[in-house]
Amino acid sequence: MAPIWTKEISIEILTKTHIDTAVATLGIEFLEIGDDFIRGRVPVRKGTVQPFGILHGGVSVVLAETLGSCGAHYSAAEGRRAVGLDINANHLRPTSSGWVTGIARPVHRGRTTQVWQIDMTNDEGKPTCVSRITMAVVAEKAGS
Repeated sequence: MAPIWTKEISIEILTKTHIDTAVATLGIEFLEIGDDFIRGRVPVRKGTVQPFGILHGGVSVVLAETLGSCGAHYSAAEGRRAVGLDINANHLRPTSSGWVTGIARPVHRGRTTQVWQIDMTNDEGKPTCVSRITMAVVAEKAGS
């Protein structure tokens, strides 16, 4: 399979573009870029948990949106970018320590929309959350 990426992409580029964002604040790390996927993780720690000591569901959604949005943007045609339209998440298992790792893969990559699925697991490889994000593919604005 040929890589789906249309723009230069690397762990370093993804990390640099997320300095001073929610991604950095939550401690999300980019781990791997394959021909058709992006893998990243978020720590389960003070600042990412809810009052019962488990990973906040919204943090799982931030991880999913981050990975899916990056996938859509970096695989969109030259001169195009991706913006979120809809995201959903099914929380399957709570996690109270370690990391939650997500892998985003495209379900559909069209000219005007993309759909990505993000599967998240705990350190034991057990599913914690599954999410889908729908992205609109739009023209890049000058200077952005």
